[in-house]
Amino acid sequence: MMRPFAFLLAAALGLQPALADGLTPKAKRELAARNGGVYDDPEYDPATTSRMFRVSSGPSSLPPGQVASRIKDIAQLQSSRDNQLVGYGLVIGLAGSGDSLRNSPFTEQSIRAMLENLGIATEGGSARAKNVAAVIVTANMPPYVQSGARIDIDVSSMGDATSLAGGTLIMTPLKAADGEIYAVGQGSVIVSGFTAKGQAEQLTQGVPTAGRVPNGAIVERTVQSEFDDQATLTLQLRNPDFSTAIRIADAINDYTSQRFGMRVAAERDSRTVQIRRPKGVSAARFYAEIENLVVESDTPARVVIDERTGTIVIGNDVKISRVAISHGTLTVRITEAPRVVQPEPFSKGVTAVEPFTAIDASRPDARVAVLDGPDLETLVSGLNRLGVKPDGIIAILQGIKSAGALQADLVLQ
Repeated sequence: MMRPFAFLLAAALGLQPALADGLTPKAKRELAARNGGVYDDPEYDPATTSRMFRVSSGPSSLPPGQVASRIKDIAQLQSSRDNQLVGYGLVIGLAGSGDSLRNSPFTEQSIRAMLENLGIATEGGSARAKNVAAVIVTANMPPYVQSGARIDIDVSSMGDATSLAGGTLIMTPLKAADGEIYAVGQGSVIVSGFTAKGQAEQLTQGVPTAGRVPNGAIVERTVQSEFDDQATLTLQLRNPDFSTAIRIADAINDYTSQRFGMRVAAERDSRTVQIRRPKGVSAARFYAEIENLVVESDTPARVVIDERTGTIVIGNDVKISRVAISHGTLTVRITEAPRVVQPEPFSKGVTAVEPFTAIDASRPDARVAVLDGPDLETLVSGLNRLGVKPDGIIAILQGIKSAGALQADLVLQ
């Protein structure tokens, strides 16, 4: 009697975490095996789990978008992503503009390590070279690149070198996030900036401590990809928008219904569209056919303001409710006119200077205007009618947003 009760108690204790936290997939499979291969889950929907995504039966009734663009211009394949590479190297051949080894000890250590690898002993010696600079090398390895291909690399000084002009990057291994070497860079550094220095003045144009080596890296390792074996392609929108994602799915379904007799695309969210590859066609050929389909893309109403440069970018769908705006430049004029005061005759006084300040404040350009921007042209003409400069327009737009009359997202940079 006690033995069956003990077994039941052990089973209950063993199932307690699963019942409290939910069954894991492994527990579900084990339970289904004990029940004859069937697991009765109340949240299980055979119609949903039988396919990876649901394809709409017909096109949607969305209003027209803003701009007609190709799918390749507004979305990209999830599998076709770049891989970032980074490495540490030396640039030699600088005309006295390299690192000072006293302030950059890692440069001297790198020089010694390089010479020792080349079979040159440097024990007991002291380097005083000024034509070497330690640099960080970065690169983006494109997708599907094969071994032996060349890619561009960027070179940036990490010491106190004043210029990399005329230098040559020596062999530098470039690693990815997994620590493996995928490319090797070497070549002459091209620098667009320059520095001209005299005894009393110095002129710097651009950034002379950063440069580029076109085709300077050779790919040594290929990133493994199984693009042709993928049965499902995933598109990621560069600018997430639900309307654009649905239009992409509808355009692909309209094309594949005529070409393959089936609808294959389904939107997942505002950024993702999944496509099921038809049988009998390679993934590359299939995507080449659909990437040139024209879709009317859409973006939310947005106003972007860069206060540092005074740049204002207003989207086409930005609208402003009817508001009255008063804007005028406050001019404050301060005039210092000190007066000389003479003492009375025979008063034994001294001549003194008495300060005198005149302050005048005025608003010569103050005006009140009514803005009602149902479209972009009306909004821009209304702002121009006020006759204000970009900094004034920035203040006006911020005030309109605070009043709740700007029907758009205001982005400050």
